[in-house]
Amino acid sequence: MTPRRTDSPIRLLARAAGSPAALAGKIARFGKMLAAYGDGRELDARLSRLLAAGVIDAAPTRIQLVVGSIDMLRFWISPASSEYYERVGIDYTFHQILRFLEEPASLADPVGFFSTPDNVIGHLMQVVHANPRYDLELLTMWDDGLGELERQVESMLTGTHPRGAAIAAIVEEPDYHARLLDYVRLFREDPAAPPPLRSNVEGSAHWEDLERTFGSLRTSMRYFCRMPADPIAAARHLVTVKEFPRHLGEPKPRDTSN
Repeated sequence: MTPRRTDSPIRLLARAAGSPAALAGKIARFGKMLAAYGDGRELDARLSRLLAAGVIDAAPTRIQLVVGSIDMLRFWISPASSEYYERVGIDYTFHQILRFLEEPASLADPVGFFSTPDNVIGHLMQVVHANPRYDLELLTMWDDGLGELERQVESMLTGTHPRGAAIAAIVEEPDYHARLLDYVRLFREDPAAPPPLRSNVEGSAHWEDLERTFGSLRTSMRYFCRMPADPIAAARHLVTVKEFPRHLGEPKPRDTSN
């Protein structure tokens, strides 16, 4: 059992918030992340790096990025997480409060394009991911993003990470960081290596199409690029589409066994 499952709510809040000395760093990181929303040149540069590296096939427009991220949040991230927390007996709303206290920037950028490498890494280490591949692909935007992730997960496992106590108050499964480290090392050798899927997603017929679409950065951006590119059509999509449009998702791979 992790402290997230055993500690009292008051102790969890205190552990997640950390020391007053840590507050300044949290505010600074949150401010930088919010400022990045207005820096269109940096967003274009990040998308260009991902395109040049072959991590994504095409870059969505600004409107497609907004619509796609809302769909990813409302059809995949939130409902899949809510189901998982209900299964393991964790209050979803209280968990988001803990995450915000531990690192406010971790909740403010669902697509990750406006985050710093450390924010992406902190987000990865905070919670058991349905599929961590998206975030690992995202970290390739920075020269040593994956190397830094590996070092930080290693320090979490050895008990030397500076935010270790706060992260331990949030992460839900005791072996998550060990599994994450194994995958990081595999991914650095072979980006096509199969990722560890969260227990409520692995083998689930309900989440299969959504995980195939939003589980990686490449396939997520393909979906985003299928979204409306003009404001009126985008608004219509957000108002009228109430469930995941499977015809716009990532198709099933063809069976080539015969």
